[in-house]
Amino acid sequence: MNKTDKMLVGERTFCALLLVFSLVIFYLAYQISGFSSANSPGAFPIGVALVMILSAVKIAFELLGKARPDCSGWLDAAQQFRLQHFPKRTLIFGLLAVIYLAAIQWASFYVSTFLFLVLAIVYLRGGRVLNAVCVAVALLIVIYLLFSLAFSVYLP
Repeated sequence: MNKTDKMLVGERTFCALLLVFSLVIFYLAYQISGFSSANSPGAFPIGVALVMILSAVKIAFELLGKARPDCSGWLDAAQQFRLQHFPKRTLIFGLLAVIYLAAIQWASFYVSTFLFLVLAIVYLRGGRVLNAVCVAVALLIVIYLLFSLAFSVYLP
C-alpha cells in the first residue's frame, strides 16, 4: 500500500470503535464461562470477539500507510461521512422504520405492517401505489399463514 491511497472519512473512528466494542464483547463473553472448554457457553462469543479484535488490528495497520482524507475540520468530515454513508434515501427509510416500530404499539401488527410496506415500496420504487398495495397484501397473507399455521403464533 502506498501513501497515495486516501483514508475514507471516518475510517479511523470506525477502527477505534471496532476495537473498543470487540474488547467489550470479549470481556462480556469471558464473564459467561471463561476459558473452561471449547464447547462452553462463552466459547463462541469469545471466538467472534477475537476475530473482531484481529480485524480491527489489521485495519489499523492498513491505515498507517494511507494519507489523510481531504476534509477541512471535523464539521466538513462529518458532512462528508453523512453524505457517503447516510444518503437521503437511507435516512428517510430509517425514519419510516422507526415510525413503524412505534406504530406497532398502538395499532395492530397487521395494520402497521401493511402501511409500512406500502409506504416503503412506494417510496423506494417510485410511486406505484396499486403495485405496492398488492405486494403488501400478498406478504401479509404469507406472514399470517406462516405464523398462524406453521408456528401457531397469533400476532396482535
